[in-house]
Amino acid sequence: MDKTEKRTGSRAFGNEKEQQEQSLVIEGRNAVLEAFRSGKPVDKLFVLDGCQDGPIRTIVREAKKHDVILNFVGKERLNQISATGKHQGVIAYGAAYEYARVEDMLELAEKKGEDPFLILLDNIEDPHNLGAIIRTANVMGAHGVIIPKRRASGLTSTVAKTSAGALNYTPVAKVTNLAKTIEELKEKGLWFVCADMDGKVPCEMNLTGPIGLVIGNEGEGVGRLVRERCDFLAGIPMKGEIDSLNASVAAGMLSYEIARQRMLKNV
Repeated sequence: MDKTEKRTGSRAFGNEKEQQEQSLVIEGRNAVLEAFRSGKPVDKLFVLDGCQDGPIRTIVREAKKHDVILNFVGKERLNQISATGKHQGVIAYGAAYEYARVEDMLELAEKKGEDPFLILLDNIEDPHNLGAIIRTANVMGAHGVIIPKRRASGLTSTVAKTSAGALNYTPVAKVTNLAKTIEELKEKGLWFVCADMDGKVPCEMNLTGPIGLVIGNEGEGVGRLVRERCDFLAGIPMKGEIDSLNASVAAGMLSYEIARQRMLKNV
């Protein structure tokens, strides 16, 4: 799928404004270009629609080279999300922390002499949920968290704060295609369990060995393509009137069961 988007509508603006308040906002042609050239992590780029001059073309080329989500928007939208009013037709959202590579997580597991335990998040757009899951991942011994480039919160200051410091220790990788990443990790020996209301009770499953836990948002769950690539479905029994859990709570409960089984295996 092409990473170039044209964003319209008040809902899109609301999401952008929220991210602007929590991300490193970089405005102006020179500042944005230097951010790319210096290797700063950039989550999104907003460019004035129709602008085709040399500096803008260079910035767009850098964005595509770094696989950054690119949004062409009108001047009014840029003015709305600009903090300085001097955007020169381009605004970038930078991540508050550096992203890791998936390979870094596998190397961390190997260094610790443990089977890899990764948490993969599909459509988790709330930064508080992401921060809480990173905190859980650290406490439960996961070797990293993987998020998609699209429809996901980036590593904003809110994520860092909610993680209570865990972001300094738990690597987070951002990938273009979550389903493809699962297939690649399967080739390295991992198998995947997906959180799903119709899944088997986790305590009745064997959750030891190299594993990836896939969590979706509480409204839509895990997307079909990602879900189809998982090996098993795990469901948390619901005894009350409400039939869903916050994503970070579900991640915590399933992560605990994985950690519990691992500890028992090593006794």
